[in-house]
Amino acid sequence: VFLMTCKPPLYMGPEYIKYFSDKTIDEELERDKRVTWIVEFFANWSSECQSFAPIFADLSLKYNCSGLHFGKVDVGRYTDVSTRYKVSTSPLTKQLPTLILFQGGTEIMRRPQIDKKGRAVSWTFSEENVIREFNLNELYQKAKKQAKPRGDDAPEEAPEPGAAAENKKDK
Repeated sequence: VFLMTCKPPLYMGPEYIKYFSDKTIDEELERDKRVTWIVEFFANWSSECQSFAPIFADLSLKYNCSGLHFGKVDVGRYTDVSTRYKVSTSPLTKQLPTLILFQGGTEIMRRPQIDKKGRAVSWTFSEENVIREFNLNELYQKAKKQAKPRGDDAPEEAPEPGAAAENKKDK
């Protein structure tokens, strides 16, 4: 009864993350095929998800730009989303959190990976691992270049990933 009435503390810091519901995730991923999405599938009751929340928020502040967006969906609340995207919400699962990279509305990769027996392959959710595995520095640079309006006479600079938080203009 205590666990059901007292929710664990949730991360409430700054972030550039769009929260999806079961009705909004598919339409948002399909809305603009040029936008790359990194979506975290999480459950509020998962301690691993709670530990990863500030890391994911920090990544969203550093790497968010008009061509690279970050999203989250609570698969504990929207169980049909967990079924649709094949993310187990069992209390014994090693699939929470799950990060999925979508390009053009299509899943490109996910962590943790799922083996042939349907089990999650162990993976550590650290900032360094996410940056390396998802190739965030390269994704960010490509997203910034493709989002630049044509005919822009300004000299092209290679901004630092930290500049993404300050430059949140939409196309």
